Amino acid sequence: MGDSRKIKIGIIGGSGFDDPTLFENQVTRRVTTPFGDPSDVITEGEIKGVPCALLARHGRKHQIQPSDVNYRANIWALKEAGCTHVLATTATGSLVEQYRPGDLVILDDFIDRTWGRKCTFYDNSCDTTRGVCHAPMRPAFCERARQALYRAALARGYACHETGTAVVIQGPRFSSRAESLMHRQWGGHLVNMTTVPEVVLAKEAGLSYAAVALVTDYDCWRENETAVSVSEVLAMFSKNVQKAADVIVDAVQILAAETDTAYLDAHKELVKSSIMLKE
Repeated sequence: MGDSRKIKIGIIGGSGFDDPTLFENQVTRRVTTPFGDPSDVITEGEIKGVPCALLARHGRKHQIQPSDVNYRANIWALKEAGCTHVLATTATGSLVEQYRPGDLVILDDFIDRTWGRKCTFYDNSCDTTRGVCHAPMRPAFCERARQALYRAALARGYACHETGTAVVIQGPRFSSRAESLMHRQWGGHLVNMTTVPEVVLAKEAGLSYAAVALVTDYDCWRENETAVSVSEVLAMFSKNVQKAADVIVDAVQILAAETDTAYLDAHKELVKSSIMLKE
């Protein structure tokens, strides 16, 4: 048994969490890490009595493109802030008919099509993380955190899919139609630009990580489908982002109410067992 009083929830997102009344006892801190500066300041406080920390993935002005996000600094900063969990939001395009714009999806797997991103803490750039970490990615996400998000969505009556595989592309451009069709053939349900390496680094940090995806469009695979556009994505995201915010706020309460937190120790032990270090 763990101690639920030690739980602190990190939230990665931005839009939908800028309501100043959402956080109680709010404090904003600018921090740095051995891996550089995170995307923005960290806002700490409580959501209905539960300690939380909020970080805008792309910066509060959305000024950082997906491939330039310092994912390592973001995850490290939340870990150093004492977070045990990270709940993330992500805008996604749909690769299957039944995942409709406006739906929520609780991600359970990914296909990585990014390149050049710093995807591990264990690259000998920091004395704190020595060795090589071969982290297993099955399961890719923490099941307890995923189920908390799913339960929260169901309780709200939102259209939500319990599982979904995200094909993570480099960006910032959208997919070509040929790429979109290929992603469907690979078994992808969604396409986005940010889940990797965020989910990988959270696992290396020993954190419970889960993400709720907000479907904004059908990408460009459908016959007679117009090309996906920024205006279309932003309009759908703005219309439905409050759903994702509601789900995360409710999931925070669900996770904090659990008394068996042994799974958090299991995440940390998994990291230790995944590191190869030659003295």
